Amino acid sequence: MILFSLPGNEIMSHKLAQCLNAKIGEFTIRQFPDGESYVKINSDVKGKCVVLVCTLNEPDNKLLPLYFLCQTAKDLGAHCTCLVTPYLAYMRQDKRFQPGEGITSTYFGKLISSFADSLTTVDPHLHRRRSLSEVYRIPNKVIHAAAHISQWIKTNVEKPVLIGPDSESSQWVSEVAKNAGAPFTVLQKIRHGDRDVEVSIPDVDNYKDHTPVLVDDIISTARTMIETVKHLKRGGMKPPVCIGVHAVFAGNAYEELMNSGTASIITCNTIPHKSNKIDLSDILAENIQDLMKPNS
Repeated sequence: MILFSLPGNEIMSHKLAQCLNAKIGEFTIRQFPDGESYVKINSDVKGKCVVLVCTLNEPDNKLLPLYFLCQTAKDLGAHCTCLVTPYLAYMRQDKRFQPGEGITSTYFGKLISSFADSLTTVDPHLHRRRSLSEVYRIPNKVIHAAAHISQWIKTNVEKPVLIGPDSESSQWVSEVAKNAGAPFTVLQKIRHGDRDVEVSIPDVDNYKDHTPVLVDDIISTARTMIETVKHLKRGGMKPPVCIGVHAVFAGNAYEELMNSGTASIITCNTIPHKSNKIDLSDILAENIQDLMKPNS
């Protein structure tokens, strides 16, 4: 096995290499003056399982270098190419909401499946899909961050009450709460637009002496959490701890959430960010080898 760390994934790749006792390969990706990409693999990959570590936030700029690196490895005799993308993009647009829209989730899945032999990711945004295999035609493994989040809460938060953002989060939040030994409640959310979200006022009377913990899979614009923080503040509750698996934080979302009155913002290290406090490298490493092709 040999790991290749796409730019920006060096910390996670180093952790995975330690867990897997694997080497990190060397390669060069640069641009010609005309903007086209140059790719060169400097390590021997013949007969090896090549693990490409590339989290896919801001995916449009990352996809072509990832594709070229993967294809180059195959041309040089790699036994298999395994994509590890802790955050998987293009999962929301999984149906045609308005006439004429592209179903980009399906298109992206077909594209990745055309050049990677397997895929490992963390808590993809599966709302209307029962499994990742409905989108990706290659062997795949979905890692769940719930247990690690629960352990972090047990260790760091005194008397927590977990709050989920909407009904779709109920099953996930209830699992985190159960493992953390904490009560939970789920809000009702109405999304009027990308940055216009209305949430129900939580039932705070029973939890005035608890520390609210807001939990969501993706923090993108952070509007849902910001509105919930305001409601909690008006209800006289303590400043909440905000936890997200994926630290997307579009635009000034992180600063706006921090300034809304939250006690702290905690995320898993699926997307590099200063809020990363929950390390998932161990559970990712445990599952990577499961998808590798058996030696011929």
